[in-house]
Amino acid sequence: MDELDRRLLALLRADSREPVASLAAKLKVSRGTVQNRIAKMLGPGGAIQAFTVRTRPEIEASRVCAIMSIAIEGERSAAVVRALKGFPEVDKIHTTNGRWDLIAELEVETLAEFSRALDQIRMVEGIASTETSILLATQKL
Repeated sequence: MDELDRRLLALLRADSREPVASLAAKLKVSRGTVQNRIAKMLGPGGAIQAFTVRTRPEIEASRVCAIMSIAIEGERSAAVVRALKGFPEVDKIHTTNGRWDLIAELEVETLAEFSRALDQIRMVEGIASTETSILLATQKL
């Protein structure tokens, strides 16, 4: 990945629906160059895994988002991660150091769903303990 690819990715992160002609003009390259670069980045092993939708903050405000810190028993990290991937409420999983082995980002529609998800996740074999914090507000930088 070179500087042109990085600049193209930055533009796509800002607006993935921006027309190729507009991207080409901003990058001062041909449309064909932009199309080829995007195709290459979308291919196997490429930098782009998927395009997504970003919703308005007021729509997301009604969702319950939380961070769950997880301590794992012994050498069961791989099994716990596999189990967590099966929960639709788990948005992301991060490995970390220190007191906690994993950090899971949870996202649900209601507090009742949140409570059920916590109960089910805590039952996963290999999880020794958890600590969960609901995210009240997010400051976008």
